[in-house]
Amino acid sequence: MSKHDEGHTLAGWVGFGIATVGVAGIGLGVCADNAPGEWGGLAVVAVSVLVTWVLHLAGWGKPPGRRPASEWGLRVRDRGAREGHPVCVGCRLAGRGRLAVRSDVVLGRESASGEPVTESAS
Repeated sequence: MSKHDEGHTLAGWVGFGIATVGVAGIGLGVCADNAPGEWGGLAVVAVSVLVTWVLHLAGWGKPPGRRPASEWGLRVRDRGAREGHPVCVGCRLAGRGRLAVRSDVVLGRESASGEPVTESAS
């Protein structure tokens, strides 16, 4: 198994299963020339995205990157999901995992060398 273990989560597999049903519905709608079937399949795919996101926020999805082998299992819940994952788009959309802004760096100003300019109390 990969050291990154991307997608091997309950959220990932449930989302994949629901999306597969939706894509099959879209395909059947196209073959049968049935527009409501196509739109219904598309709606199921959209539901799969929402279900995967909710499961991820509930701790059944894991952040990207390396994890210890003890956290690779499908039934292992991510205990850090409440705070959010700093590089996770889904967590950021939910308002979690925001990066802290350093108060000692003046945003938008750089020196000639490209280094950030900090204000000093001199």
